[in-house]
Amino acid sequence: MRKTQLGAGSTKRTAAYRLSIRSLIMAIAAIGPLAISTWTPASAQAQSAPAAPKPVQARPRFMPQLTPEQIAALPKWTEMTMTTRDGVKLAANVFLPTGGGPFPVVLSRTPYLKDALGDLAGYSAKKYTDAGLAFVMQDVRGKGHSEGFYEAFVPDLEDGYDTVEWAAKQPWSNGRVGMVGASALGITTNLAAMAAPPHLIAAYVIVAPYDQLLNVYPGGVLKDEDTLGWLKGQGETQAQLDAVSGGAVNSAFWNEHAMTSQRKFIRIPMYNQGAWYDIFNDGNVENFRWLQNFGSKGARGNQKLYMVPAGHGGLGAEKSDVEYNQPGATVPATEEMRWWEYWLKGTDNGIMKEPPVTLFMMAAGRKGHPSAASHVFKSPNWPPANHPTAYYLSGDMHLSTKLPTAPDAKISYKFDPANPVKTYGGSNLLQTAGPLDQRPIGRRQDYLRFETPVLNQDVAIAGHVDMTLWAATDGLDTDFMVKLVDVYPDGYEQIILDNPIRTRYRHGRDPDDVALMTPGRPEELHIDLWNTAFTFEKGHKIQVTVTSSNATKFEINPNTGEPFGVATGTAPRAATNTIYFDKRHPSAMILPVLKPAP
Repeated sequence: MRKTQLGAGSTKRTAAYRLSIRSLIMAIAAIGPLAISTWTPASAQAQSAPAAPKPVQARPRFMPQLTPEQIAALPKWTEMTMTTRDGVKLAANVFLPTGGGPFPVVLSRTPYLKDALGDLAGYSAKKYTDAGLAFVMQDVRGKGHSEGFYEAFVPDLEDGYDTVEWAAKQPWSNGRVGMVGASALGITTNLAAMAAPPHLIAAYVIVAPYDQLLNVYPGGVLKDEDTLGWLKGQGETQAQLDAVSGGAVNSAFWNEHAMTSQRKFIRIPMYNQGAWYDIFNDGNVENFRWLQNFGSKGARGNQKLYMVPAGHGGLGAEKSDVEYNQPGATVPATEEMRWWEYWLKGTDNGIMKEPPVTLFMMAAGRKGHPSAASHVFKSPNWPPANHPTAYYLSGDMHLSTKLPTAPDAKISYKFDPANPVKTYGGSNLLQTAGPLDQRPIGRRQDYLRFETPVLNQDVAIAGHVDMTLWAATDGLDTDFMVKLVDVYPDGYEQIILDNPIRTRYRHGRDPDDVALMTPGRPEELHIDLWNTAFTFEKGHKIQVTVTSSNATKFEINPNTGEPFGVATGTAPRAATNTIYFDKRHPSAMILPVLKPAP
């Protein structure tokens, strides 16, 4: 097993990284296929040996019902093995089109077992072989039929490079290789792209992050249910849970495979497909933005982005009264194949002459009452041209685009870790995601709602959303959570975005940046709410909420100031937290307003 040298104290940080990433991978596998894509990783089931005819298998939800005759007609595969640079053998299923070849190749590398679908495996391959492309599905190191020790994503940069070059040299390959993958398979695709194998021509990445540290611990706050909750269910020890809880500070290990530090080595066109309520919303958008505008030769100017109104697996179903079923709310099934036609087969089908960004502009979406303001919107870049507009918090619990003038304005509340605000929707994985109503939270003294007057015209936003919050606490550390919400005329409170900040990380996440608060002193906090495209319609209200908990989405801060992940005898304490919105401390949500509305 290869090891990374990080110096003293690195063992714990390494464990935190590996465990938290593994929990995300396994949690994604546990919820089944993704809902937003026409290509989906298989659910983790063991392959059955070929047998006599049997009843039709249960289908993953992304697959139609197939008759035994249709199953028999699916493409067949040959298992092939390759040897990595350190002598480990990796196994792959190879599906070939009819004809003599050689063929361009589309490659996926999965931790979910290449044989998971059994005799249905050819279903995922069929669209590639029908288009004259060889399709290769490989078990990553330590999974399925591949040798070695499984460490989530740790060896996949080198293994991805070796696999691309192996595929390019096969007699059935013409040397032009593309990679495709969603979620964990999107991460292995990104890692291979950062390794820059010479024969990797292009990639198609679906719902994948750009920096695991920032995604697992947004604002320095651990995603509780999506990491600790899943690990507890698997019987992990308290020491392992503590290692994850204490892993929010930046380190060399986090940076070794992070897109933020390694994407400068990507030299290929990449199509990023994502979703507004996905747990990796920031990944697809940020990877596109950076590579398109600042990437290396071969990457810059050759990127594509498509964002739709979805989560990692649906939009709340019966728990949400909002849906988006208009044209363009899902990525066309032809989009990926058009990408391969252009980059792998050399067919000028016009895809690179089209605007690089396609997004679905969300608006009101009550079931049975779709809004005309919800529609597909194309842009020459991300973000679209917008006007960052500050919506200031005011003492009368309103939002205003005018700077506050009051010499002294603030409001305090008690944050009791034993009585946290509950999670309703948002960008979740293991709990319900999507545009759920926030009214069940109720009227709480520790949940502050600031609203505009009823809008007399549409306000359309598209881009990155930030919050500047002036706040204080009576202790050494606490959390602040903010949400952006659309309030319907009937009172429905549709969550759009939400994210936290842990005050000890207000200056940054590097070790030297960590600093506890001075009790009672107001400080400027910056909260990254990621990205969206949304129209607040005439007759609605824009709402910003401020609180200090969001359970069980985020780990609850005990307000003690002690290190996380370290055993302590100190009991959690109720904190008095104060929000400021006066002339010297203007707290505001910064919205990327489009003028005029599209």
